[in-house]
Amino acid sequence: MLLRKNLPKICIALGQSDPKRLLELARHEASSGERFLEFRLDYLPRPLQGPALIADFLKEYPECSVLATCRRHQNHGHFNGSIEQQLAVLAGAIAQGAKAVDVEIESAELAIPGVRDLAAHTTLLVSYHNFEGTPAMEPVLKRMLKVPADAYKIVTTARKPSDNGRLLALGKLAPRTPMILLAMTETGFPSRVLSLAGGGLFTYAAPSMAEGTAAGQVCARSLRKLYRSDKLTKNTKVFGVIADPIRHSISPAVHNRALQSRRIDAVYLPFLVNPLQLKDFFVLADRLPINGFSVTIPHKQRVVRYLDAVDPLSKRIGAVNTVWRKAGKWRGANTDAAGVRVPLEKRIKLGGASVLVAGNGGAARSAVFTLADAGAKVFVTGRNPDRVRALAKVCGGTPVLLEHCAEGHFDVLVHATSLGMWPETERSFFDGAIPADIVFDLVYNPHETLLLKQARQQGCETIHGIEMFVEQASEQFQLFTGVSAPRQAMERAAVEALATHHNNHRGDCE
Repeated sequence: MLLRKNLPKICIALGQSDPKRLLELARHEASSGERFLEFRLDYLPRPLQGPALIADFLKEYPECSVLATCRRHQNHGHFNGSIEQQLAVLAGAIAQGAKAVDVEIESAELAIPGVRDLAAHTTLLVSYHNFEGTPAMEPVLKRMLKVPADAYKIVTTARKPSDNGRLLALGKLAPRTPMILLAMTETGFPSRVLSLAGGGLFTYAAPSMAEGTAAGQVCARSLRKLYRSDKLTKNTKVFGVIADPIRHSISPAVHNRALQSRRIDAVYLPFLVNPLQLKDFFVLADRLPINGFSVTIPHKQRVVRYLDAVDPLSKRIGAVNTVWRKAGKWRGANTDAAGVRVPLEKRIKLGGASVLVAGNGGAARSAVFTLADAGAKVFVTGRNPDRVRALAKVCGGTPVLLEHCAEGHFDVLVHATSLGMWPETERSFFDGAIPADIVFDLVYNPHETLLLKQARQQGCETIHGIEMFVEQASEQFQLFTGVSAPRQAMERAAVEALATHHNNHRGDCE
């Protein structure tokens, strides 16, 4: 009964215990243009009230399609009744206009005749949820297909990046079977976007004014505007950024705006990859496949070991921030170098300038080698004296113990640690006077860090991390696509993304 053209590709999941709040959210989404909503009736104190709520909603918005779900608590839902009572609630929803119902596989297996009765009157989804991990997928699919249905929803929990790929591969195992494939958690977010590109029936989104019903859900506006998830195809190229944490990154907003500006059929996704999962990410990258990705904290140095070729500057630095695939091989480069050099050259002649670099990670290494190559006198400081001395030695610079920084004065300070970065925005590398005329903070989120506020108050010239970000991102874009970067569009997207990120912490939709 279910035809792909009959349902939109994004379903808003509504799970509320207050009936009035449920209707309020549904009305808001419908008035905003959403046409497909899931009513989680098991969230209600009295689920039998649910069909009447659906009827009230559809009287106001008859153009909308409602998916009714009433999951039992034994199956990680909230409904405490029997399977017969569960099916009765869903039958009531159908009678009041629900275009589809979702029955979890545990109930469906035990009540096939009753489920068949539901399917005779509406679209039937049979769903599988695994809240522990992502098991072997073929046995799950075989189990599901034993219960006749119009479509099958398979939802797992992503514990590592490759779980996304194993789940999405089900679409190729049964290409003619309508399926909804999703992995929960932030690690599983890419599946919510890419499932549609692989032919998935639809994906789920959170309402714009409330939390979603599963970990990893974002609002429909993000899926539709930022990731163009409903426009992706099997031919769409995949790019991304790997980091831990990843939620603060504005790279998806900036690169997706650039791709759309240049009308390139590609999407750029955030991949949460913890330090022990880098090898596993390459498994996913080969499986999807991913065409290229940005690299940030904490992977810039460690990722080098997984690459087939690295440019000479990156070899000297020992860190890369850009990886792309060419002729079947992974190649690495470091565009952070230009991100540091270009903004400074607009303000000062680097040859002979004294520059203090704070930090000893991947970003700091990029800065010290770039500055040394430009003829600057490089000084290195940080909280780990041994690493400071080691970095200063390899770049021909001078180590400065943190407690001795205030004794000198420098033309430029380049701050290249994560201190002050969201969410720990009230931290700063310097507690007192900042010993420099120009302060360049490579942290871009928030836009004005505590360090930059201190520097401005002390009369220093300041450079926001956004300048470094846009410069390095523009070079990345050209390496990824072979096309010149739309710099102005990327800078606007970066500023907007930072403002949106700030609003999100006040509860706004991302």
